[in-house]
Amino acid sequence: KVYGDDLSKIASYSNKIYKILKTVRGITDLGVIQNIGQPELRIELDEAALARYGIDKETVQSVIEMAIGGKSASTMYEGEKKFNIMVRYEKNFRMNESQISKILVPAANGAMVPIGELARIRTITGPLLVFRDNNSRFGAVKFSVRGRDMGGAVAEARAKVDAQIHPDKGYKFVWAGDFENQQRATARLAQVVPISLVLIFIILFVLFGNPRDAGLVLLNVPFAAVGGIVILLITGFNFSISAGVGFICLFGICIQNGVIMVTDIKHNIMSRMPLDKAVEVSVRYRIRSVLMTAMMAMLGLMPAALSHGIGSESQRPLAVVIIGGLVGATLFTLFVFPLIVQGIYRRQIYDKTGKLNERKL
Repeated sequence: KVYGDDLSKIASYSNKIYKILKTVRGITDLGVIQNIGQPELRIELDEAALARYGIDKETVQSVIEMAIGGKSASTMYEGEKKFNIMVRYEKNFRMNESQISKILVPAANGAMVPIGELARIRTITGPLLVFRDNNSRFGAVKFSVRGRDMGGAVAEARAKVDAQIHPDKGYKFVWAGDFENQQRATARLAQVVPISLVLIFIILFVLFGNPRDAGLVLLNVPFAAVGGIVILLITGFNFSISAGVGFICLFGICIQNGVIMVTDIKHNIMSRMPLDKAVEVSVRYRIRSVLMTAMMAMLGLMPAALSHGIGSESQRPLAVVIIGGLVGATLFTLFVFPLIVQGIYRRQIYDKTGKLNERKL
């Protein structure tokens, strides 16, 4: 959006921005929303001529209104209906500037003076539509982004526009529309994700009673994120708000699997099972529950990941992130995570002789 007071200057800036945006990769459907383009007749009264002939402005304006636009002279009634009787010049007497300039206006001495002697008459190109936002006029350059992430395309476009166009005082450029919504949602997402992770850690701390196990379970989060990022690269999707929401959902599922695994390993250790055996048994007996959790989510989201209909542009990134992240996170939970838990527990809850310290568990 180009904000300012002069519509002509707004149009000039908009056209310059249009030419710059044509050089940015990924920007398509480019166009300028025109404010100017409506032909209009302008009649500018000459104060000196009016004084010379002794004619006031109201008289001239009244004649112009009647001759060109029409003026109600009386009212006709037909039963309960009523109609205004309009007085107006015939079309061939008001077709162009030359004809309008011959319309006569009565002077104070009774003479009839043509409007052409009293005013400057010309046809100009005026505003077609006047767009306003917060009581400010603006023009707009519309475009879509295809084959590239919106943030990168707009960042390049902004850099080129700022480098080549320096607006006068009172004029400013604002990048709005979906990009503005994306920036607002991204800022909110940047607040929500850390808060969510902190709340998850607090819940895990309450569940396990120590920060060690809570931290171990949270190890699933970065590995889940790696799987989601890799699948985005493979499928060619750009990171979006939909994908960000998918990551949050993914974190919840992966943390659930981590809780299941840590809880079962601790249960086996408390049953006086050796650490290596406890880890092995937990993986063997919990593989079904971990796989069922992951497969249920993956199969349920498969139609959304493969859809191409209306709304798929927001469904597919979310579904793809969860499916790809679950693949990586499930492999990590079953094959890597137990080994990390085993190594941490061996150093922290067993002494040098291999004896279990239940208070540290």
